[in-house]
Amino acid sequence: MSATKIINVTPDNAEEETFFCIKDIKKPGFKSKQQWFEKRYKEGLKLKILKNESNKMIGFIEYIPACDAWRPVDANNFMFIHCMAVYSKKDRNKGYGKLLINEAEKDAKAKKMAGVCTMTSQGSWIADKRIFKQNGFNEIDKRGRFELFSKKWDAKAPNPKLFDWTAQQNKYQGWHIVYADQCPWHEKSVSNLLNVAMNFDIDLKITQINTAKEAKNAPSGFGVFSLLHDGKLLEDHYLSATRFKNILKKELEK
Repeated sequence: MSATKIINVTPDNAEEETFFCIKDIKKPGFKSKQQWFEKRYKEGLKLKILKNESNKMIGFIEYIPACDAWRPVDANNFMFIHCMAVYSKKDRNKGYGKLLINEAEKDAKAKKMAGVCTMTSQGSWIADKRIFKQNGFNEIDKRGRFELFSKKWDAKAPNPKLFDWTAQQNKYQGWHIVYADQCPWHEKSVSNLLNVAMNFDIDLKITQINTAKEAKNAPSGFGVFSLLHDGKLLEDHYLSATRFKNILKKELEK
């Protein structure tokens, strides 16, 4: 492993360091994420970027006390990892993921928490479980394609658990997008999907999630993005206009 350094992104240096997954500060999604980040930073959110000796970004991690996590998880006194990634395939399997996970563990121990937890999936837009299994995490709950993994050092602490997000879906009749600015790519996706909906003469209702409590009660496992039609979850992560067109065609043919 080459020499590395970890940068703690703050409201003061965010435009210089960026948010890793979005680097162009002129994009609307950057500004949305920045405003969201500044509010969450006061709640204990951490976003850290791993760089090499040439100052090139290798990966990042975003985590927050689980009571304020923007996922449907019940995990009192745990730290929760929202997102983690090592971008380039050539940089994987070199211990960089472990370095990032250690940051969350150190902060959790400093706050006298019981452990760290995260959601994983083999699907899109969320970390694979293998990296966490390799670092001492155990699967403790599962719903659909999502797994909940935990690593705790307080044996007496209750295990975290997932909320049943399917119980929230039936109230979304008609076409709905439910999203939050936790992911900087959501704003662009919502705008594109609205344009497609207008072309199809579809009344697409938009609900923006503004609090962690709302995210915990969102109608999908990812929590911060849901596309629904008549109580049915069609997508649980942001999608392209082309993908939405295909979904509309399929649903309208029924």
